[in-house]
Amino acid sequence: MVMLYNKTLSTFVKRYMYSMKKSVFIITGAVIAITVVALLAFDQPEKTVNKPESIKAPALPEKLLFAGENVPMKDFDVRERFDRELMINTFYHSQTLFALKKTKRFFPVMEAVMKKNGLPDDFKYLAVAESGLDNVVSPAKAEGFWQFLESTGKRYGLEINEEVDERYHLEKATEAACKYLKDNKEKLGNWTLAAAAYNMGENGVDNAIKKQGVGSYYDLLLNKETSRYLFRILAIKEIYSNPAKYGFVIDSAEYYPTIETYTVTLDSAVDNLAQYAISQGINYKVLKLLNPWLRKPYLKNKAKKAYTIVLPKDKSFITPPAITPVSPATGEETE
Repeated sequence: MVMLYNKTLSTFVKRYMYSMKKSVFIITGAVIAITVVALLAFDQPEKTVNKPESIKAPALPEKLLFAGENVPMKDFDVRERFDRELMINTFYHSQTLFALKKTKRFFPVMEAVMKKNGLPDDFKYLAVAESGLDNVVSPAKAEGFWQFLESTGKRYGLEINEEVDERYHLEKATEAACKYLKDNKEKLGNWTLAAAAYNMGENGVDNAIKKQGVGSYYDLLLNKETSRYLFRILAIKEIYSNPAKYGFVIDSAEYYPTIETYTVTLDSAVDNLAQYAISQGINYKVLKLLNPWLRKPYLKNKAKKAYTIVLPKDKSFITPPAITPVSPATGEETE
């Protein structure tokens, strides 16, 4: 009986020890496997690790000028306001690239008019801030590259009516902007305040100066839009002057080219501008692209005023007309 008990106990102990050894082997194997997997994962190249790209704020220039006037970058508020606009415009990728591509086409036209009128070259960046070099319409009905209200445009000599709106005439609108900004400078004392007044109005800036007893834009407490306005222009100037520095790399061939043009004089009524365009070897689309100040598909021109129409020298891209355009007035084909 005792021998049977001892034999049974011995068998139980052997099985237990075998079971323990087996468990230890399984656990040890699992630990080794986990360790190997972890080491392999650790040794993988960093590119397989899924982590977001680093976003680095653009470095601020230590010195800034607007129209030859110093920007007080040592003032913490001035520095931070500029920093905000520089970051916004640096990371506003699609709009900044699109406007940059248009600069080769439109800047030379604006620069020539500004130089003739004695306006500092930096004001071309004001037009970018206003419209992105596009004939946009604001909620307040300011229109064109320079965003003139109808009343201000007429005050500075622009023709604005149902058929013709010279806010869309780049040379004439730039001429009007030069006159307006020069008047602002004469009234307010410097170009920086003249730029602020383009946004807020000369009387609004003048009243703020008198109430607050300071003479610098950078010392004035103004509404949010005007407080940001000049810094947005400064940020655009900085980026457009050094595009590659801020990550905007555009090959020279990718800029929109200058269109070689010639002019003709139109001093009579035109019932159908589409037909007129075809008579000039182009189409209505091209006529309107080059002369966006023509606002209707006809020009009554009751005063028999002489208008200068711009036409492209190269017409090889124009497809010949498929049909005869119809008069908008009669619905009949025009001869």
